[in-house]
Amino acid sequence: MRAPIRILMALVVLGLAVPPAPAQATTRPGPCAVQRDEGEPIRSWSRRLIRCAAERWEVPGGPMKAICIADTESGLDPEATSPHREYLGLFQHSAEAWPARYDAWTRPGWELDETALSGRTNAIVTMRMVNATGWGAWEDVGDC
Repeated sequence: MRAPIRILMALVVLGLAVPPAPAQATTRPGPCAVQRDEGEPIRSWSRRLIRCAAERWEVPGGPMKAICIADTESGLDPEATSPHREYLGLFQHSAEAWPARYDAWTRPGWELDETALSGRTNAIVTMRMVNATGWGAWEDVGDC
């Protein structure tokens, strides 16, 4: 009976000596499920999200214009808000208009966060809107 205990103890010791496998990032379904790289600055990740969405849904001026507008609006900070939280996220959507925009421009299967403060959701909603209707109020933002 001592042998099985020694074998069990050896397995436990070996298990402690072997480092665990790195955790796998889970990817949500849908477009532009761009994972943020370890140590990647938020502005760099935001650029990649916007570029992905602007390439998937072509917009006037392409990804460069989209990135320029988001930089002007939010400094490429997906959690940016105006002082009274009237405008939200990368493209500073109206907080009042956001729920209807989310419903109109997303799909349930994409599993997007409902908040305008999600960079992925904000970029996708914006690029889909702009693809369909043009830049509208964003047309003359900054020097874009």
